[in-house]
Amino acid sequence: MRNTARWAATLGLTATAVCGPLTGAALAEPAAASGLYAPSALVLTLGHGENAASVTPERAVTLTCAPTSSGTHPAASAACAELRAVQGDFDALGAGSDAMCTKEYAPVVVTVEGVWRGQRVSYERTFANECVKSSSGTVFAF
Repeated sequence: MRNTARWAATLGLTATAVCGPLTGAALAEPAAASGLYAPSALVLTLGHGENAASVTPERAVTLTCAPTSSGTHPAASAACAELRAVQGDFDALGAGSDAMCTKEYAPVVVTVEGVWRGQRVSYERTFANECVKSSSGTVFAF
């Protein structure tokens, strides 16, 4: 009788672990073929200077895209939608932008650390100025 109770408890926990994420908020987000359950949580920082090693971060936000869009990013839902559209490729953000920016050189460094769909992310990019950074889309607009 004791083994039957242990087997039933194990079966119940397994069913909860497998089927639990399929309810509620997880259904509201579009699922990618690479991972329905994979987390996406990022920390983005911004500073003025040439590179991240020599810059003190002036601002930092969090962005969580799975299971739902949230975080301290001012436009978390739009930022997550942009990242999903480019499949997490930060270099592809704003690639089709036709923004008109001055040629002023006042470098802005953005870093991204965290996890995107279960894969570790470490990204750094230096933009020529704030206008160029802002033209790359919502993800770096914080």
